[in-house]
Amino acid sequence: MDIEKIIAEHGDYLLKVAYLYVKNEATAEDIVQDVFIAFYQKQEQFRQESSLRTYLVKMTVNRSHDYLRSWKSKRLTLFEKITGRTTAVTPEKEFLAKSTKRELVEALFTLSVAYREVLILYYFEDMTTVEIAQLVCCPEATVRTRLQRARKQLATAIGDYDWEVLRHESI
Repeated sequence: MDIEKIIAEHGDYLLKVAYLYVKNEATAEDIVQDVFIAFYQKQEQFRQESSLRTYLVKMTVNRSHDYLRSWKSKRLTLFEKITGRTTAVTPEKEFLAKSTKRELVEALFTLSVAYREVLILYYFEDMTTVEIAQLVCCPEATVRTRLQRARKQLATAIGDYDWEVLRHESI
């Protein structure tokens, strides 16, 4: 497989996925770079049981979870809270600040990772509950429960929102 072609086809999407987890563009870029390096080194382990995109997304989600559990993540978050600054100003942040979606995204980031990931995958990535269950390695009923609870928490945070409008939109 041509790694340059794979990076060109999937890089932006994986960056978006990583950013939704870690909320920092530079960190998301590092995660995606690590994913591509790991894939390049172990591409023979890819058994093509799923699409390459699904495989790379799963790697990105796992690396993002690893990062969020790490001490580095906690130090960076603490630095941002103490100084009141983020480590990078990104076009994504500027765009989100201009619209009602800003409130939604801020509310999304107040949710636990488990709730946030199912909402993002379901509404923004247009995945089914079955696909999400396979991706996050949990029963489909758990995905449906997380979706329901996440919606309830978001409704409390931002009021009523037309959830179906979110499908087919991108962040």
